[in-house]
Order: sequence, then structure tokens, then C-alpha cells
Amino acid sequence: MKTKKTPMRMCVGCRESRDKRELIRVVRSPEGEVSLDSTGKKPGRGAYVCRKAECLKLAIKRRQLERQLEITLTEEVSRGLQEAMEQAQAAEKQDE
Repeated sequence: MKTKKTPMRMCVGCRESRDKRELIRVVRSPEGEVSLDSTGKKPGRGAYVCRKAECLKLAIKRRQLERQLEITLTEEVSRGLQEAMEQAQAAEKQDE
């Protein structure tokens, strides 16, 4: 029996390689909108971050998200991403 190969992706914040399902995808849609994609299926250019707010902050500070998504992030978009990440973390804690 064959074992299915799990795709690995690198977090743009901490630069650690992890299983794709352990990360959250940040996506720039074809219209230019930047958002979190917990399903990993939204169309557009993507970058992966750990499910920690610290990694997202580090990726924004180092401008790694801007490089990966080929876009200039405004302060408003950065704040929106951080708020969405905090909400996702709160939802995960409630599920536990």
C-alpha cells in the first residue's frame, strides 16, 4: 500500500518547513485583495504562515509577505490580517 506524500511549505515568518495543513495561506486575489485562506483553495498568489500571530507580525515586519505576494501592504491591510489571525486563534481555542 502506498503512503500519500504530504506537501511541505515554508512559513514566511519563522522560515520553518511544516506540513501544508499546519499553516495558514495568505492570498492575494486576482482583484488585488489580500486575505487569510484557511481552506487553502482560494484563487490567487499565496504565501504560508504558521498559525501564530507572532509569525504573521514577523512576516509583515520583514516585508516577506510583500515579496511573496508581489504587492505593497498598507497599514490597514496589515492590521486586518492580524485581526483575522487573532480571531482564527480564538476560534481554535474554543474548539479544544
